[in-house]
Amino acid sequence: MALLQISEPGESTAPHQHRLAVGIDLGTTNSLVATVRNGVAVVLNDHEGHPLLPSVVCYSRGRVQVGCPAQAEQACDPKNTIVSVKRFMGRGIRDVAHIENCPYDFVDAPGMLKIRTTAGTKSPVEVSAEILKALRLRAEQALIGNSGMELVGAVVTVPAYFDDAQRQATKDAARLAGLNVLRLLNEPTAAAIAYGLDNAAEGVYAIYDLGGGTFDISILRLSRGVFEVMATNGNAALGGDDFDHRLYCWVVEKAGLSLLSPEDTSVLLIQAREAKELLSAHAETRITATLSTGQFIDLTVRQQEFWEMTRNLVAKTLAPTRKALRDAGLAVDEVKGVVMVGGATRMPHVQQAVGELFRQVPLNNLDPDKVVALGAAMQANVLAGNRPSGDEWLLLDVIPLSLGIETMGGLVEKILPRNSTIPVARAQEFTTFKDGQTAMSMHVVQGDRDLVADCRSLARFELRGIPPMAAGAARIRVTFQVDADGLLAVSAREASSGVESSVTVKPSYGLTDDQITQMLKDSYEHARDDVHARALREQQVEAERMIEASESALREDADLLCAEEIETIRAELATLRRLAAATDHRAIKQQVERVNRVTGPFATRRMDRSVKRALTGRNVASIGP
Repeated sequence: MALLQISEPGESTAPHQHRLAVGIDLGTTNSLVATVRNGVAVVLNDHEGHPLLPSVVCYSRGRVQVGCPAQAEQACDPKNTIVSVKRFMGRGIRDVAHIENCPYDFVDAPGMLKIRTTAGTKSPVEVSAEILKALRLRAEQALIGNSGMELVGAVVTVPAYFDDAQRQATKDAARLAGLNVLRLLNEPTAAAIAYGLDNAAEGVYAIYDLGGGTFDISILRLSRGVFEVMATNGNAALGGDDFDHRLYCWVVEKAGLSLLSPEDTSVLLIQAREAKELLSAHAETRITATLSTGQFIDLTVRQQEFWEMTRNLVAKTLAPTRKALRDAGLAVDEVKGVVMVGGATRMPHVQQAVGELFRQVPLNNLDPDKVVALGAAMQANVLAGNRPSGDEWLLLDVIPLSLGIETMGGLVEKILPRNSTIPVARAQEFTTFKDGQTAMSMHVVQGDRDLVADCRSLARFELRGIPPMAAGAARIRVTFQVDADGLLAVSAREASSGVESSVTVKPSYGLTDDQITQMLKDSYEHARDDVHARALREQQVEAERMIEASESALREDADLLCAEEIETIRAELATLRRLAAATDHRAIKQQVERVNRVTGPFATRRMDRSVKRALTGRNVASIGP
């Protein structure tokens, strides 16, 4: 006899219920979105079958373009085409290396840097939100359709060495893009999830992550579903872009160039990136470009030359790697495997240097571009509640930089040392400095230096109402709490009176709640405009496709039509061209359908001709069943 489960109405989960969640790798060069389907993590492609979305946003001609269309504008409109925006997240102008080589018109103001565009002044958060919005739409189109389900949330990855300001900026961007962030996940940890579960791996692994704009090294111990980050290190301003820039400088030097326009700089940087990618598989390649001055650049760069000019960049990744090993208390021979993550790890001399350091061949059996998104999707699937009880794993991540408070003399008292496992809470007691002191100013900082001036300021708040006592008599307990996203909250409480004050750290480079609210309000107010713009662009693309296909057919098989038929088709195409240049998407759609009807008989005749050609000279017996 079968057993029946009896429960009160509404208390049981619907059978086979699956909640939709995604993992997003918001990359410097490319971004991806992935999900779990039938228990397997897969990257979601766009409508053309491309898994990678170039992390490029163009503000031009009154519209916003993201991905490949934006990338196509980079050379001709570099000031309004934002690339590698991840490097600017949570950063001021003085924090960005080689900013003088960027073609953008920056706003020099306190807080996070901003960029002037034809669509107004944009922050890195707003630019990143456009990329995340495109990924959200891709996910919704692929997963939801007409099912009536909704996307419950996303796990968004960040470099392990992102500080609080950069993490908060990433979370703000996701919120602005309409995403519910289930968790911010360190990129190396996401890669370990994908790699560990895919290969049933256990032991100590090093995750070497060299992306377009950042470098992370994490040492993880994988054991029976527990992913413990033992140590992490890296450089948030080092990545594949720097290899491009070094090759760009070589071109400028070899060609004797100076005072390049933003357009010429952009052209040469694009050529440098393409040459770098080709040199991963070829012994040499040519760099050719025509500058706005008419000067033609034609240089040949050999693989060995490129390796020599970028050897110091590779070395800059090895120093943090050795430090992470020391922090974890491990020798090189205790590392079971080295997982390579990030497109920049495809460079042979990078793989060679890592292999020599660890004295083993790095692991490359998962696509380094996709592995982070796949791991994030697996974690999102767990957080959405789709995995059965007992079939879960535990993530023990760490904070990348120490968190502390300023004490007298401008010194830092570290309360949470770097590589502390998160989520975590820790408290420490402080006291007053003067007799009768009734208030205390708290300055929260992040960094591993001893002086406040050498660390990053995160927040300030005051504890008032302390009973007047002799200096040193008051007991103020300061508690630091870091959540699973690596974001910080601080509270202070005086023991005898119970007076308390707290702050949820909102870095000065993040957006305020009012700013986020205003941006969301703007997006709601312009939602109808956005829907109309999207519909218009879709119909314009369909019109372009129809015109091109019809013109091609006329060139090849116009002899199948009489003069009157040709004239009718050309007239309808002319009408379609005129409507496609206007703004009425419904009219364009109707005209596309009309062209379809008019060209229907022509298409049938072309099909008949094609079949006739295929069968000419063949007998029935030679044609298979």
